[in-house]
Amino acid sequence: MRQTSAVVFCAIDTIVPVRGKSLPGFEEFGAQLDHTGLPMVWVTIRSRAQMDEPRRKFGHQHPFIGEDGCGIFLPEDYFHLRPAKTVRMGRFTCVPVAETQPAASEALESLSEATGVSVVPLRSLAPRELEQNTGLPARDAEFARQRDFDELFFFAGATPPDVERFGAEATLRNVVLRQHGVLWSLAVGANLSQCIRELSKLYERALRSHPTIVGIATPAEAEGFLSACDRGLLLAKQPEIASLSAASRGSKNKVLPLNSPDVWDLVLSGVTSRGSPTERNVSKA
Repeated sequence: MRQTSAVVFCAIDTIVPVRGKSLPGFEEFGAQLDHTGLPMVWVTIRSRAQMDEPRRKFGHQHPFIGEDGCGIFLPEDYFHLRPAKTVRMGRFTCVPVAETQPAASEALESLSEATGVSVVPLRSLAPRELEQNTGLPARDAEFARQRDFDELFFFAGATPPDVERFGAEATLRNVVLRQHGVLWSLAVGANLSQCIRELSKLYERALRSHPTIVGIATPAEAEGFLSACDRGLLLAKQPEIASLSAASRGSKNKVLPLNSPDVWDLVLSGVTSRGSPTERNVSKA
């Protein structure tokens, strides 16, 4: 591994959507990071099965954090020294943070019984029903429900008070419940901040230094993510920038215009900068 001054953690779900085109310039940005020896860790809510195609497309050869903070996936022999707590998952060495399946499946069933709130796990659906409920083609929909840690589901006829009661019971049981549009996910022990800390320690051990941890995210993905990084680059559309609260901006974050044609040049400058972004110079698109 080449010596590096920074490690970049990038939330990719908005930047590289499951369907449709990726944000222009992102592929070139990744290539520039590789050229300069700066590793970029992808952070995603997607499953390991869903990550194969985008990783091939963009030539991504670094670790990624999957299922929204459930586990760290390391390419074969990426680090010379293997972490103490690992499991083998396909082609990857995985550092689990959440409990692996079937823990989430069992927890979802138990919560449903305890609260009387009906849920439908994606893994229980027939292929046609799976396509209809995810809005994805058959192959992509199947990959979406192949989870190593969490359980994807939707509520069946639940009222807002039902969902609130379900969520309160999940909190009491230390179960992580997250909403993704019409779908929800449940995981036992997921923690994105812990994933970032654990992976940062692996880089420090491998490099024998303390690289700066730089996070890149849109406002929808920033919560619980950028706060775990040394500094953050918050990519927001121009109309969103004015409405961002001080809390969402964060004292360590620099806000950049997502719809600017030179946004990735600005991001690269923010990544390679050695200072903390105490001021936010926002360019107009």
